[in-house]
Amino acid sequence: MNTLYIVPTPIGNLEDITLRALRILREVQLIAAEDTRTTRVLLDRYEIRTPLTSYHEHNKLTKLDALFDALSVGDVALVSDAGTPGISDPGYELIREAIARGVTIVPLPGASAITTALIASGLPTDGYVYLGFLPRKESTLRDLLSDLRAERRTLIAYESPNRLCDALAAV
Repeated sequence: MNTLYIVPTPIGNLEDITLRALRILREVQLIAAEDTRTTRVLLDRYEIRTPLTSYHEHNKLTKLDALFDALSVGDVALVSDAGTPGISDPGYELIREAIARGVTIVPLPGASAITTALIASGLPTDGYVYLGFLPRKESTLRDLLSDLRAERRTLIAYESPNRLCDALAAV
């Protein structure tokens, strides 16, 4: 069995990708991308011609067999639209199954929205709690925030720009 590379991609600026990530994307047999259109922009910018396949929230379980078939003949890179795959993006199930099957997994360092937000916030960085995406349902959101009132560590959550004002109002 070959290697599954977890490759972070830029958050906004295509120049924010590592040289190692570019090399891996050129060398693997296949790139599993959350959105092939978004990834194609990155690959075109760096003249990378590696074949792409979609791997997103709606096909992540049905694509597992095809990805393991690809891993049986070569290395595969997993990328998300922006940042590190598997962090509130598709990838967890693939990584978990790869571990179960004994596949070598190599995570690359790189862009992470969590770290970027944390260091730019001016909030304490010595301990934090990552909440993922906030619940959409107002009552569930209020319950979560109520449960976290006593938390003294920095809280980090992802939220859609369209729902941000509502989420802040729920505090």
